[in-house]
Amino acid sequence: MHVSLYEAIGEEGFDEVTKAFYSQVPDDEILGPMYPPGQIEDARVRLRDFLVGRFGGPPRYIAQRGHPRLRMRHIRFPIDRRARDRWVQLMSTAVEQSGIPARAGEQLMRFCEDAATFLINRRA
Repeated sequence: MHVSLYEAIGEEGFDEVTKAFYSQVPDDEILGPMYPPGQIEDARVRLRDFLVGRFGGPPRYIAQRGHPRLRMRHIRFPIDRRARDRWVQLMSTAVEQSGIPARAGEQLMRFCEDAATFLINRRA
């Protein structure tokens, strides 16, 4: 029987991962400047809700914001290979810190790596 990632880690798992991820962002020299002061928590909630819906949970992100249109929503951010790699690095650290099961973390990271590559919009 196939179990969705949402069923495996629940809302709490996605909440922990996104909290761990965004706790690293403000002090990061590459990603930190992409977030205006006071916007970290809003960004965290958007990412959490997007991941929850993407992996089988309630579709709050789509209900509130419509189709994700990830490339369009991220075009204003200078995402080159270096930024992509840093995002993946911080997300990998967050997945490890969150305590979600290893198989769930691997599945989430495969998606995150592919999505981050898809969002590259600048040459380094």
